[in-house]
Parts: sequence; structure tokens; C-alpha cells
Amino acid sequence: MSFNDTITTIDIWSSKIRTIIWSFDWEKKDKFVVLGIGIANSTAIRKWNILDMEEFKNNIDKSLEEAEKMAGQQISHVYLSLNSSSFEVVSNRGIIAISWDKITQDDVDRVLDMTRSWVEFPNREILKVIPESFSVDLEDWVKNPVWMSARKLEVIARIFSINTNVLNNIRKSISDVGIEVLDVYPNLLSSPEGVLTRRQKELWVVCVDIWSSTTWITVYEEWVLKHSAIIPLGWDNVTNDIALWLRTSTLVAEKLKLEQSILSTSDNEVKEQNFDLSKLNLWEEWEIDLKYLSQIATARYEEIFHYIQNELKNIWKDWMLPEWAVFVWAWVKTSKFLESAKQNLRLPCFIWTPKINDEISDNFINDPSYAAIIWTLILSNRYSVETWWINFNIWNIFTSIKNVFKKLLP
Repeated sequence: MSFNDTITTIDIWSSKIRTIIWSFDWEKKDKFVVLGIGIANSTAIRKWNILDMEEFKNNIDKSLEEAEKMAGQQISHVYLSLNSSSFEVVSNRGIIAISWDKITQDDVDRVLDMTRSWVEFPNREILKVIPESFSVDLEDWVKNPVWMSARKLEVIARIFSINTNVLNNIRKSISDVGIEVLDVYPNLLSSPEGVLTRRQKELWVVCVDIWSSTTWITVYEEWVLKHSAIIPLGWDNVTNDIALWLRTSTLVAEKLKLEQSILSTSDNEVKEQNFDLSKLNLWEEWEIDLKYLSQIATARYEEIFHYIQNELKNIWKDWMLPEWAVFVWAWVKTSKFLESAKQNLRLPCFIWTPKINDEISDNFINDPSYAAIIWTLILSNRYSVETWWINFNIWNIFTSIKNVFKKLLP
């Protein structure tokens, strides 16, 4: 298989770094084969601050090396998937005059650039500008104005930005291990694009993405992004609550959250029952009350649901979404999660999981924890026209050779 048939994506978050090398069937754009998977612990990031650059580079290099060994080929270019608390989303308008009778793609690009110039982004880098709707003369809510007759073009767009220092440090770390970043995708954008169907985007639907320290929500209607928000609560808060109230370590609390806690919807749903911590094969050897554990987890998840509902209230869409609430990411696997979500949000709810027909995929990535990297894969194949030879130069050759010899050294 030739090198230009492959796409490499890296997903960086606070506890893991995942690298996957894919190969696409170009006749069927949605069909792909997993060639290599690499997973490494992310031990140098806390709340999206890099604490140790050398350790962070070693974590990235370990993930890349594992994927390269499985795929049997060298990586030089990647697409980056990021979930950072430093992301911001703002809305802005842009307006231009049309030089000719017909609107061209250049005019669309020009009006989107106007939305950037009217907003100040101190110490921030703009990643994506996503149009919400266009106005062509007196006609509003146009989805694609190309080739329409008009004298004026206006757009309402959402601008995704990230702290410049955070992004530069990540890019430099990846560059230092001999890899070039082709594009960066915020998961707040890529998650609904990769998960939601065209029918769901046509009607009102909310995509909820629960991460370690944040919960991201996006609302779609008529195929456009209507609302997005970042809630400063996530699954780490549940783990910390359990560790605090049960007087145990966060490692034990994490296993208890995923394996033993039940999100109760009524007081009598979970019976009082003791659980011996020695069954976890860790150092704890005492008993806890499973009902008390469930009450701790339920209280924090109900708070997260409360903030999600408040965001929907802000756009007058609480309990009024015909295409459900779609939850993604691995931390929604807590027992009775859907029942609790339905009761608190008063909406039908659904958990999205990857459906991949591949031997390697079936064993490794048919799990919601791989959702983010799959979204980035789909978007890079769908929207990116860059290929690895576009940025071909002598420095890339030298960097790749240097990286090969670096990995051969003891």
C-alpha cells in the first residue's frame, strides 16, 4: 500500500495520547482500514498546561512509534484532534459587496475572512470559521450562496479559537519528534460532524461530549450549528467527589465509578450493600456502601445535566428536541447513565459508539473512547484537500531521516 493512501490522526487529551494510521478506499470515501494504533499515557499535561516539554515529547513519540511498528511505515504528517479548556467560540457577522452578478467561492471566502477582522483575539489563534447562515440581498437563511445573483453577501459565522501558547507548545513538541501537523480540529466541532446524521442536523438535536474537566454541547438545526457551549464540569469531577467522600485514591475512585456506581433515578433504586475494595486488586482492603457511592456519582452527574438543560433553556429548546440528545465519549458508560439523562433532561437520549468493520478495529476501537479520533479522521478525509506531498521539501526529508535514526539508537 502506497504512503499517500494513508492518513494519520493524533488525539491528545489529559490522560492519553492516541495515534491511529488509516488507509482509505478512495472509491468508497467512508470505507477505511486501520493499519496501526498507538496509545501512550499523557503524564505531562494537567488542565491543558504542559508541565514538562521533554516528557510530553516522549509521550507523543511513544504513541507514534507503537502505531508505526504496527503499520510498518514511517509517519511524517498528521491531523491533530484537540480537547482543551482554552477553546472559545464566538459569533460574528461579515458583509461584502459582490463585484460581479454571480457569487463565487472566492466571495464566500472573502466574507468569512471579514468575520475574523472585526473581532479581536489577543493571544489566541483562530482554528475554524464555520458559517451559520448567509444573507443574499434581502433573502435570509441561505445555506450555500455560490452562483446566486446578488449585489451584497452577508454571513453569520462561529469562530473557534484556542490559546496561542497552548497550541504552539503542542505543535513544537510534535515537530521536535519529526512530525508535521497538517490541520487541527477542535473536538467541539468534529464530534457532531462525525456523529450526527444529515437527518438529525436538519431537525433540532444536541450532541453532548463529556470530557475529563469539561462538557461540550452543540445544537444543530437545518444543517447548521445553532448553539455551542463549554461547561466547566466533567468526569474528573465525579472521580474526585468519590475519592473525597470515600477517603480513597483517585485510581480506586475511577474504577469504582465505572464498575460499581449506579446513577439512581429514585431513592429506593439502589439497595444498601457493602463492597470489598480488595476485589479491585489494588491496595485498598476495606468495605464501602454501594448506595452511598451511587449517591455521590448521581449528585455530580445531575449537576452536569442541570447545566446542559440551562444551555438548552437559553435557546428555548429544553425538552423540545425532536432528534434526541446524542452522548459521546467513553465516560457515559456508567450504569444507568441513559435513564438518568432521560429523567433530568426530559429528552430521549442515545449513546453513540463507533461501528467499524475491520479486524483490528473490532478488537481496539469499537469503544466510545476512540470517538474523537474517528471524528477527526472523517473530517480530514471529507474536507481537507492537502496531501503529504504538498508540503514536500528538503527539511521534511531531513527531519524524517533524523527521526528514523533516532528510533534506531539504543
